[in-house]
Amino acid sequence: RAALDRATVLLSVTKGGKRIDNVWGSGGGQQSVKHLVKEIDMLLKEYLLSGDVLEAERCLQELEVPHFHHELVYEAVVMVLESTGEKTFKMILALLKSLWRSSVITMDQMKRGYERVYREIPDINLDVPHSYSVLERFVEECFQAGIISKPLRDLCPSR
Repeated sequence: RAALDRATVLLSVTKGGKRIDNVWGSGGGQQSVKHLVKEIDMLLKEYLLSGDVLEAERCLQELEVPHFHHELVYEAVVMVLESTGEKTFKMILALLKSLWRSSVITMDQMKRGYERVYREIPDINLDVPHSYSVLERFVEECFQAGIISKPLRDLCPSR
């Protein structure tokens, strides 16, 4: 009875659904895509500041959406394309390598993330003029590190 009374109070609060998520949690597929994209973006930005691969891995797993890990791959590669220095390039490479080796990101999710970048590179290139050459270099480094397969590397669009 106490739990029902508490639930009634929580539901009556403004934006009750959000409040319930904070109290009892809402994981995995219950979260909106928009929320998950925002969480992944924050995770990547925090990783670039801290350099803590294990913390990034833990945060990704806490999202409980292994079917959505392609979004992390996509966002990470786009961050590399938009960055101006080597630091982001090397850090994202290290993160993807770690997530791949620990099997947090599967081959299918890695492939889906890269294929999304490949499809959207013409649009990305409008905003980031040298994105094709950076992408080619990053894809080659990922292939050399064993993160992606040869067929996926060969699909990389070039100018």
